[in-house]
Amino acid sequence: MAQDPYKELGVSRDASVADIRKAFHKLAKKHHPDVNPGDKASEEKFKRASAAFDLLSDDDKRKKYDGGEIDVDGHEIHRGFTGRPGGMGGGPQGFEFDGVDLNDILEGMFTNQAGPGGRGGRRGGFASRGGDVRASLEIDLEEAILGAKKRLTFQNGPTLDVTIPAGAVDGQVLRLKGQGAPGRAGPGDALIELSIRPHAVFRRDGATLTMDLPVSVPDAVLGGRVEAPTPEGPVMLNVPKGSNTGAILRLKGRGLNDGPGRRGDLLARVVVTLPDTNDEELTAFAEAWRQNRPYTPRRRP
Repeated sequence: MAQDPYKELGVSRDASVADIRKAFHKLAKKHHPDVNPGDKASEEKFKRASAAFDLLSDDDKRKKYDGGEIDVDGHEIHRGFTGRPGGMGGGPQGFEFDGVDLNDILEGMFTNQAGPGGRGGRRGGFASRGGDVRASLEIDLEEAILGAKKRLTFQNGPTLDVTIPAGAVDGQVLRLKGQGAPGRAGPGDALIELSIRPHAVFRRDGATLTMDLPVSVPDAVLGGRVEAPTPEGPVMLNVPKGSNTGAILRLKGRGLNDGPGRRGDLLARVVVTLPDTNDEELTAFAEAWRQNRPYTPRRRP
């Protein structure tokens, strides 16, 4: 060790054990060889800091050093280290000090952020792959069916362009390779969970969509073609003669995706609708109908 251990750690001579340990933690994170592969200068600083901590974290050694009974080079640098066989010759990885485990110090820097069982991390060792990051993304129903491109902004600032595949389903997780946290052996992945927003027109029931379809009185009585919305845009729909409110018209394959190449149906529920303004002729017709052809509608389940 080239100089005073207090200077190596950047602490005063009356520093507490806690201050010494905190200073060593900071230096270990900055100069550990796993953080700076191939950087000889950082490796040397790490070794000196390790030796200084070994000396000052031991009360007996520290008293002897402070009392002039031993000098800074009065013992082996690796003395007081335990861990893998081979001591310093085996490299700094795996060393343990009294009350300090370097694996614990650096675990948070390398462990996979996906949590236990996630890819890329090894508990108790140094992970080589960056951690996965997770996020949720709300999309419109039409975007789930037709596909889209979205930009996702993370809370800590980075943005990510996400391609929503056509046929995406609610709860689907997209894995974007190499878009996660950086790591020595490459970055992790970004895992994006999709959720479909409620729609103003369509209601979801699994892969089936349902909607209300307003139909005029003449079209309901006489039959006709009316415009009906679908996720892909409006289409013309045949309303059978004598259609009543509650009648269901089915548009096959216009619902949500239900697996590769499969789509549910869109069910249009007929709602017979009067004009927004009072129509005198319709009123007169209704009065005559009620007088001459009274009927009681059946209660529908």
